[in-house]
Amino acid sequence: MEFESRSMWEDQSVPTPRMPDPVRAAAVRAVLISAVALTEALTSVLLAAGDSWLSAPMTLATVLTSVVASWAVLDVWVTRQVWNQRNGVVSSPSSAARALRRERRRERRAARAAARRRPGPPPHIRGGPVHRGGPAHPRGV
Repeated sequence: MEFESRSMWEDQSVPTPRMPDPVRAAAVRAVLISAVALTEALTSVLLAAGDSWLSAPMTLATVLTSVVASWAVLDVWVTRQVWNQRNGVVSSPSSAARALRRERRRERRAARAAARRRPGPPPHIRGGPVHRGGPAHPRGV
């Protein structure tokens, strides 16, 4: 009986795209600040359980650090949104929205090509000259 040796790690056929550097930096910052907040919270609980005088200042510091950690997590989300807005999102080829855009673009191109083949004035000039401030007919009839 033969045993096949398999590794614990299997390569994915399509790896997930790498996070942009500003987003990664914001995420690392948020994780570090959150870790400090959790450590402070645990320390605050232990000091309160031991009836230490440091529990009150530590609790205030924990509240302040948790607000900063929430801000850091919000910063990750905002940085990601800004990155996507400035640099675009890579969409998959099977995206329904992409197919609809391609279809609309094809229809607009066909309409423009048909308008170019049609004889006569361009589409923005229809109905002749516009008379401003006078009668609609040159002779006033």
